[in-house]
Amino acid sequence: MSDNPPAPYAGPKRVFSGMQPTSGLHLGNYLGALVKFVDLQKDFDDCIYCIVDQHAITAELQPNLAENTRDVAAAYLAAGVDPRKSLIFVQSAVPAHTELAWIFNCVARMGWLQRMTQFKDKAGKHAERSSVGLFTYPTLMAADILVYKATHVPVGEDQKQHLELSRDIAQKFNNDFDAEGFFPLPEPLIQGPGARIMSLRDGSKKMSKSDPSDQSRINLSDDADAIANKIKRATTDPHPLPETVEGLAGRPEVENLVGIFAAVTGVSTAEALRDWGGKGFGAFKPALADALIARLAPIAGEIRRLRADPVQIDAILREGGEKAQAIAAPIMADVRRIVGFWR
Repeated sequence: MSDNPPAPYAGPKRVFSGMQPTSGLHLGNYLGALVKFVDLQKDFDDCIYCIVDQHAITAELQPNLAENTRDVAAAYLAAGVDPRKSLIFVQSAVPAHTELAWIFNCVARMGWLQRMTQFKDKAGKHAERSSVGLFTYPTLMAADILVYKATHVPVGEDQKQHLELSRDIAQKFNNDFDAEGFFPLPEPLIQGPGARIMSLRDGSKKMSKSDPSDQSRINLSDDADAIANKIKRATTDPHPLPETVEGLAGRPEVENLVGIFAAVTGVSTAEALRDWGGKGFGAFKPALADALIARLAPIAGEIRRLRADPVQIDAILREGGEKAQAIAAPIMADVRRIVGFWR
């Protein structure tokens, strides 16, 4: 342990988040994550957005990992993440992530990781066949956040438990090494519309790239005809739309479609129901499709343009990685000193 631990943390407010580079980003990724990434640029001067390619191989190998990484970078940029305001880079380009993750593996307790519900869900009945990386996924996530001393993390409900673990690891590190306040305890940012977009076929399931039915999701690459067709075929029920939010109870597919409409048009759910309550889906679905097409068509076009210019994407990612490494390097130097590693 260091005889002279750093002063209590008093660094800047800093946002960190990341997205795995798996193929086929969809409406849930856009409304649940990318919209928030863009909005947070207005509220925070320091935003760091990573493409977490090392997380992507914890469950299975990704044969098109580099290509998928560029696709996610293109989606960041097309959605409005500005590399002049925010860092955009690839996790594996900054070795400090894995270095800190190893230290956190030694700080975290087995019982903590065994309680992670997402590992149980992904591993299923055959956890012993899962990769060690899938089990220690949360400690790498903690390192992703804390190697930059991020103070705020936009997360979905399914990642909230992992962020709580990040806070526990940060606190235990600070306590174990007599380094009060060295790592901040990052706060979740989960507010806002569109935080949980559900399948168009089953309102009880989250919209997902892994769903075998392409009709279950709106892909960011879908053209206008595909969007209109998917909304037309989206599961509903025979009743008209309710006039109040309370009327959505027990109608998950209807709640999902109204929530999507509210998110893409910038109104509240209550306002959407004031306009559409009592009307049938024959009128509402075309309006929803039109709103989605108007919102997503420019993004899809920009993604196609960026995909055609990988040199531009690679330059942005390279510059972002260099800046991220410059932030992480002095923090890791302090970590090594605190832990007592020879240098």
